[in-house]
Amino acid sequence: MSTLRPRWAARKRRCELGGHAGIQDKAWRIAPGLDGLGFFPPEVRAQATAVACSRPEAEGVPLARWSYAEIAQRLVALGVVVSIATSTIGRWLQAERIKPWRYHAWQHVRDPRFLELAKPVLRLYELAQVLYQRGVWVVCTDEKTSIQAREGIDDPQPAATGQGQHIAARYERRGAVQLFAGLSVPDGQTCGCCRERRCFVDFQAFLLEVLIPEAVRRGVWMICLILDNGPTHAPKQLEAWLAEQQALHHWPFEIKLFWLPKYASWLDQVEIWFSILQRKVLSPNHFESVTHLKRILLEFIQHHNRTAQPIKWSYTIAKLEKKFGDDTQDSLLPSILELIDQLAEGQFPIPAYTMEIPCLADQSSGRN
Repeated sequence: MSTLRPRWAARKRRCELGGHAGIQDKAWRIAPGLDGLGFFPPEVRAQATAVACSRPEAEGVPLARWSYAEIAQRLVALGVVVSIATSTIGRWLQAERIKPWRYHAWQHVRDPRFLELAKPVLRLYELAQVLYQRGVWVVCTDEKTSIQAREGIDDPQPAATGQGQHIAARYERRGAVQLFAGLSVPDGQTCGCCRERRCFVDFQAFLLEVLIPEAVRRGVWMICLILDNGPTHAPKQLEAWLAEQQALHHWPFEIKLFWLPKYASWLDQVEIWFSILQRKVLSPNHFESVTHLKRILLEFIQHHNRTAQPIKWSYTIAKLEKKFGDDTQDSLLPSILELIDQLAEGQFPIPAYTMEIPCLADQSSGRN
């Protein structure tokens, strides 16, 4: 029989409505086990789980995330235990598969017209290659803003045996540029230009100097332009401006706008290409000047286009409806989807700008 002196621990109970208040000055005696080691009662373990599943700020602790050690400190501060090992906290939370130090970004759907705006975009992605064979070009466009030109105080050193590249930890800022880009959904190729600012006039310049000439070169008769409703794209002005340019320049094609839902940049395929650009060109960052940065960006676009492939997009309307349901029967959506299907079948649609395409021009500007 063990002669280990039993330990004492103060026990605290929650009031039914009082959270951590309602302390009762009672104590339990933690008896030794068969192996002579003490053990904590289930109430302590439950309290540790409750702390791990709470936000530190709500507990009055100025932290963003819990660690094992900080949970142990919190239990002591609450008077639940006199002391407890971090390994004990770790063993409990591992058994319950709780990792309070980990986090991931998430958000609820904020746009009441999410389904109405998302479904046409997903249908365009699904039929992009068929539409392109019919002369309808599906393009996603956006801008990657404030790309920094940083010059390291030492030149980068290439990889060697047993070592990766060496990049200077200190650098000098040489300026920044804005990259406007359009991703061709049917073939994965990209066109773009660099601008000093990201105003509506800069987006207009991108359309007139880059996207429109590319459409002429491809010989298409319609562009389905997918874009978000950020202020750079001027949702309240863009459609009217395009109509004026159409009448002025007599373009041999029509342009139809498909606006993404608010806060839904994850539906924009060009964002995937931006992530490729970030990994392959911008990280690590070593550019001697803004001119050097612009040259590398444009050269990468040409380099990428030589082997570009369509993005394998797997998020379909069926998956969207399975998650969010379908409450768009009374909207314009059925007629828009019918229009896209007619384009895929080679039928000529009604003239440009005479059919109302849902946009967010009547809502407050927002993006992402």
